[in-house]
Amino acid sequence: MEEEDGVKAPILQLSDVTIRFGGLTAVSSVTADVREGELAGLIGPNGAGKTTVFNMITGVYQPTEGAISFGGEPTAGLKPFRITRLGISRTFQNIRLFPSLSVFDNVRVAFHLHLDHDSVHSLTRGPKFQKEERDLADRTRELLSIFKLERVQDEPAKSLPYGDQRRLEIIRALATRPKLLLLDEPAAGMNPSEKDELMTLIRFIRDKFGLAILLVEHDMKVVMGICERIHVLEYGRKIAEGTPAEIRSNPKVIAAYLGE
Repeated sequence: MEEEDGVKAPILQLSDVTIRFGGLTAVSSVTADVREGELAGLIGPNGAGKTTVFNMITGVYQPTEGAISFGGEPTAGLKPFRITRLGISRTFQNIRLFPSLSVFDNVRVAFHLHLDHDSVHSLTRGPKFQKEERDLADRTRELLSIFKLERVQDEPAKSLPYGDQRRLEIIRALATRPKLLLLDEPAAGMNPSEKDELMTLIRFIRDKFGLAILLVEHDMKVVMGICERIHVLEYGRKIAEGTPAEIRSNPKVIAAYLGE
């Protein structure tokens, strides 16, 4: 769906979103959106409220004021697993894999979100259960193959190099079949060559799976290199929005974050 000027319609909308923790206002009157198929960025200094925004989008926190909608439907009051089922998935700044489970099982667990069989089928292990489990295993192997991790599918997740653990966390998020993927500092802890690979991977994911991506990241090479539109926060308030070129030359952003 596109708006009249040819710009794709928003899939995610934040309208005057505010959240307070006691006397602290962590995010104040933020209005922003992510469009269908867009690769967008959310940047700002430490403590600007970026991860708090992610937590409100995914239902971990409920806004004190304002509204969030996804696909035109309000998400107020929905638990995180309900929001995941709607089509929003995320990764975390600190990797949250199941370290002792195999690479294969880390992905297979995420696929269970959309299984149709109920507890009775699971207990009796009837034909429907067995067919869904076979299909799930096939889809898991296919996804691992796309990202070249099928060779280590039987290894425990904790044994993977750091970059591959990051990749596995993204694969697991994709297994929930999202329409919007939130990446929270995916380049953290990576060396320059790994960051280059990550940029290629993020573009590939957007194009291959046809989803929107919202990225929180401190590495400006990554942000400026892949994002089409960037939102900037400072002290919980949005101070700018625009293309990488516009953000790079914005006086407010230079003063608050980028520097001369």
